[in-house]
Amino acid sequence: MTRVIVDDSLRAKLHDLSEALVFCDEGGRIFGHFVPVMDPSQWEPVSPSISEEELDRRARSNEPRYTTAEVLARLEDLARRGTA
Repeated sequence: MTRVIVDDSLRAKLHDLSEALVFCDEGGRIFGHFVPVMDPSQWEPVSPSISEEELDRRARSNEPRYTTAEVLARLEDLARRGTA
């Protein structure tokens, strides 16, 4: 793999290499992509938007529950009938 050294001038033209870039020629033909290396320490953890209380309520609930297979079968049935 060829290594390209980026000086300050090129870095400025490339938006400090802080975001994904698409490289195109003068005609707009794409010839490459650049995706910067991400530092995992800069990511914020994602937490569910549902509270523990709501999870507990659902676990105690007598509401009907459906497996993924059951939901998919129902959707396929609706699609066959033309009602989805």
